[in-house]
Amino acid sequence: MEIVELVRAVPIFGVLDNNEIRKIVEIGINRRFSKNGIVFLEEEEGAALFIIISGKVKVVRTDDQGREVILTILGPGDFFGEMAILDGMPRSATVVSIDKSELFMIHRREFLQLIEKTPQVAISLLRELTHRLRKSDEQIERLSLKDAVGRVANVILQLADELGKIKKDQVIIHDFPLQQDLANMAGTSRETISRTIHQFIREGHLEQHGNSIVITNFEKFKGIYS
Repeated sequence: MEIVELVRAVPIFGVLDNNEIRKIVEIGINRRFSKNGIVFLEEEEGAALFIIISGKVKVVRTDDQGREVILTILGPGDFFGEMAILDGMPRSATVVSIDKSELFMIHRREFLQLIEKTPQVAISLLRELTHRLRKSDEQIERLSLKDAVGRVANVILQLADELGKIKKDQVIIHDFPLQQDLANMAGTSRETISRTIHQFIREGHLEQHGNSIVITNFEKFKGIYS
C-alpha cells in the first residue's frame, strides 16, 4: 500500500482531501526499526506521531516489580504517540518493534499546525481517543473479573479485534505473538498460556498453522469468553 493510501486510511485523517493528505506525506519521515527496536521509551519527551506502514509494535509499561506489561499490539494502519504530542507531557509507555517495522513519523510542530488549520482532524482524534479509552476500560474490567483461562481467551479476542483477518465465521491471526508476550498481556505465566492454548485447540476453538492461529468460530468463542 502506498503511503498516501495508508495515511488516508488512518481514522483521524479520513476527513482530509487528496491534496491535504499529500501535504502530510511530504512533511512526514519514514523510519525503519529492526526486530526488538526501541521506537521510544516511557518518560521520553513526546516529539512525534507514528503510523505503522509495515510490521508490528507492542506498547508496554513496567510494573512496580520491574515486569513488562503489554498494553496492546498494533499493526499496519494503526497510529500511536498522539497523547504526548497533544499535551507536551512525557511518553506514557514504551513502544518496541516486534519484528522488522517501517513507521511514518509526523513531528509535533507539523501535527499541531495541521490541527490548527483543520479542526476536523482534532474532532476525529478526540473521537478515536474516546474509542480507545472505552476499549481500555472494558479490557481492564474483563481482565480483573476473569480467571486465568478467561484472561488468556480475552487476550486472544483482543488480538483478533486488532490484528485478525475475517474469513467467513473464522478469524485468522497471522504472526501470532510469542507466548511470553501473551503472558505479559494476560498477567499470567508462559506455562499457563501454553496450557490454555492447547486446551482451546483440543476443544476445537482454535487451530494452529505455523505461527498463525485460527479462531474456528469467532462468535461462538466470543460468546463463551467475552
